[in-house]
Amino acid sequence: MSPTAPTADRYKWTALSNTTLGVFMAALDSSIVLISLPAIFRGIRLDPLQPANIGYLLWMLMGYLVVTAVLVVTFGRLGDIFGRVRMYNAGFAVFSAASLALSLCPWYGGRGAMWLIVWRVVQGIGGALLTANSMAILTDAFPVEERGLAIGISVIAGIAGSFIGLIAGGVLADIDWRAVFWINVPIGVFGTVWAYLKLREVGTKTRARIDWWGNVTFGVGLVMILVGLTYGLMPHGGHSMGWTGPWVLCELIGGAAILVVFAFVERRAEDPMFHLELFGIRAFTMGNVASLLSSIGRGGLQFMLIIWLQGIWLPLHGYSFERTPLWAGIYMLPLTGGFLLAGPVSGWLSDRYGARPFATGGMVVAATTFGLLMLLPANFGFPVFGLLLLANGIGMGLFAAPNMTGIMNAAPPDRRGAASGMRATFQNTGMVLSVGVFFSLMIVGLSSTLPHTMDASLRANGVPAATATQISQAPPVGSLFAAFLGYNPMQKLLGSPARAGVTQAQWRTITGKTYFPHLISQPFMTGLRIAFSASLVMCLIAAAASWARGAKYVHGDTAERDRHPVGPFGAPTDPDAAPGDAPDLEEWVPA
Repeated sequence: MSPTAPTADRYKWTALSNTTLGVFMAALDSSIVLISLPAIFRGIRLDPLQPANIGYLLWMLMGYLVVTAVLVVTFGRLGDIFGRVRMYNAGFAVFSAASLALSLCPWYGGRGAMWLIVWRVVQGIGGALLTANSMAILTDAFPVEERGLAIGISVIAGIAGSFIGLIAGGVLADIDWRAVFWINVPIGVFGTVWAYLKLREVGTKTRARIDWWGNVTFGVGLVMILVGLTYGLMPHGGHSMGWTGPWVLCELIGGAAILVVFAFVERRAEDPMFHLELFGIRAFTMGNVASLLSSIGRGGLQFMLIIWLQGIWLPLHGYSFERTPLWAGIYMLPLTGGFLLAGPVSGWLSDRYGARPFATGGMVVAATTFGLLMLLPANFGFPVFGLLLLANGIGMGLFAAPNMTGIMNAAPPDRRGAASGMRATFQNTGMVLSVGVFFSLMIVGLSSTLPHTMDASLRANGVPAATATQISQAPPVGSLFAAFLGYNPMQKLLGSPARAGVTQAQWRTITGKTYFPHLISQPFMTGLRIAFSASLVMCLIAAAASWARGAKYVHGDTAERDRHPVGPFGAPTDPDAAPGDAPDLEEWVPA
């Protein structure tokens, strides 16, 4: 018996509010830990920039992202089989339990770091359960004419959470590093109970077997690639990065080979985890291509802006390095404001006009802002910078909700969990790729000019020639990580006045607020322009892919079926086709 209209109407808003809370919490946690890393490492009495501890730092940064990127497809498919609400509820419970365990870390040093990394992985499992099924729950609960608005609100909550976490992390870390994890516990417990009591299965379940071989090959292949990307950032064999290291090459090439095997496995599986036939729907395929590219660009923007603000602009304006993480989050608020302004509106408009004009226009706006940001000097005027961040946020907000709505509308009802997981995989993988891509591009830019600049400057300030040469040849990634974490980079490089061979007066000059920003400004801008050029190109390709999705298309729409009789997965049927012929999915674009 179907629910009455008022009951159904109440339920859809319950589903929206609860899933929005879950998405917000998962996104908040990823950035709140990012900005709180200095306080967390101080709390467990571990220096993350010591060579022996860099691995701990990388896994605290990347572990959560890697786990969510790998598992969202599996959990989305399990949602199709066992129920999306059931999997989503489990995600809330796992996330909350992991947050509590993180806040109760009993050890210090390396053991404490391993405790945090392990429970961050568990937290990532909970986050993957939440993000894999939330969009499918919304798509099930809302009628097609309101999905854009609902998904827009949910998407903006997630994006806003990632930026609000930058501020909340700075505030909470000053109180107690454990508070960074405590904050999730009451939210998680409330959300878990609320979801258990109020959410219900209204979608289509699919009776199917679990695709074990598909899960294993996909998980192993993607993990190897993402781990290779992570360790590629570390110096190796006298090089500033480790991309030519044997283990990194083995992980990248081996991971890619296993993913090729995965594609063959899925084509033969009776109940595949990764429904490759969905890529025969152009709206689904092009939406995911655009999502991957925009996710890489957005992730790169966030990391580059943090380093720009924390390493150069804020110290030049009188902020101590220790205070820069909090203030970087505050000065990036125009970006969040742009998302909040454009997201729900573009989602609502896409319900009427389709995703293509808004998603494409959003990527063009974002590309334009990347080009304009490259024209700014290192010590910019904030009003212009703030307006460009606002415009970039508007562009990304115009894109995000319509694009996600277009992807989910294109999926058949019994494949929405798998489609949501596949969408989240592209998005989360893009975020992990962005770290490797943009840090690498930045290091390439710095490596060409920074060593000579640093060597000459250190000698001019009294550092002995041999010491200056040794320090200037250190891999730039150390200076970037120091600025990223709110440490004084020159103090980390030189160690102490005695070790550097300088007087106290010279030491105060070299480790002052303005020395490092002036030193790195020109090399940094060279690397920044390389990185933002890549973002600009990615956004333009994403715009082209978004336009290529075709006009508005909703799988199973009655009016659409009347104009174009459809077969499986939304493809048009061919009245002249022989029995058993496959429809031409590749060339079809709905009118």
